[in-house]
Amino acid sequence: MENNSVFVLLAGGKSERMGVPKGLLAYKNTFWILEQLNRITNTAITEVYIGLGFQFEDYFEAIPFLAKAQNQFEAFENLQIKVVLNKNPEAGSFSTLQSVLVHIPKSKSVLIQPVDIPILNRTELQKIIESQNTVVQPNYNGKNGHPIKLSSLFWNPLLAIVCKNENARLDFQIKKTNPEQRTKIEVQDSCCIQNLNSPDDWLVYKNTTK
Repeated sequence: MENNSVFVLLAGGKSERMGVPKGLLAYKNTFWILEQLNRITNTAITEVYIGLGFQFEDYFEAIPFLAKAQNQFEAFENLQIKVVLNKNPEAGSFSTLQSVLVHIPKSKSVLIQPVDIPILNRTELQKIIESQNTVVQPNYNGKNGHPIKLSSLFWNPLLAIVCKNENARLDFQIKKTNPEQRTKIEVQDSCCIQNLNSPDDWLVYKNTTK
């Protein structure tokens, strides 16, 4: 079956608690955002959209091809990378998501992943990619995680939501869907529910992963 999904990696936050842009944390001789991209390789995904906002200059200085990827797709491993800048990141993560979705073909399904949640192992990630429903989420020990796969019929209406509206939350929009339109994929990888928000979170994660 031909893949009709693209990946969206959101990295537009301030990273105030972490103290540095989360995507630029050092991880195994590379940057964390590049490690995240590496975890997508060798799946059916071929296109990744990265949403940047606060501190985008730091990303461009550290990883020059990201600056070039604003104007055209740039190659990374076997992926094609497109970068979208949220010009109003103070409006929150939903605004960064909307900024990216505007650039994605309307017929595509999307997988949404914040940069501060580690991406699943390739085997379980591929299960999410292959699953078909309005909303698909990994579930670890009863807790829903990321990435969240959204059909085009679900995400296209998100573009019409005003960011100042109380409904401008992805989790809220998902809860409004019919339960039959939501699929949970049981996974063994706990990283899908981890939030790397602080230096302590990051230290624990690095010390517990191989």
